[in-house]
Amino acid sequence: MLEVTIVTDGSCIGNPGPGGWACILRSGEHTRELSGSDQETTSNRMELMAAIEGLRALKVSCRVRLVSDSQYLKKGITELLSRWKSNGWVKSNGEPVLNQDLWDQLDQIAQKHEIQWEWIAGHGDHTDQNRADQLALQSARAQAAREAR
Repeated sequence: MLEVTIVTDGSCIGNPGPGGWACILRSGEHTRELSGSDQETTSNRMELMAAIEGLRALKVSCRVRLVSDSQYLKKGITELLSRWKSNGWVKSNGEPVLNQDLWDQLDQIAQKHEIQWEWIAGHGDHTDQNRADQLALQSARAQAAREAR
């Protein structure tokens, strides 16, 4: 089974505001960078989009190490998602789960792969995480510039 490392990040100028996401995929000697943006969004949505798009880029079932600086993403996918689904997408406080559309997409695409979810502190010495952060911020800034026109 192909082994891939995906490093993700999301960025938002204002929260909500114009946002960007990015991911870096590495397998052996191969590296691929992906990024994108959205208009009125949140940092959490961009973190989810980075993971979704990174996994969506894989054309076959893979063994994935997905690295993120987002506790929201890591805790949501590894600890909370099954509870949210069994409770009809309602949190323990009775409020609806935010970003259900993206959690549902992530859940569906993640089932195609063997994934190890890893959290790392952002803005540290992880080269790919810093690059993903830079790409996500560039995408958010480009989206803000488009909206300003």
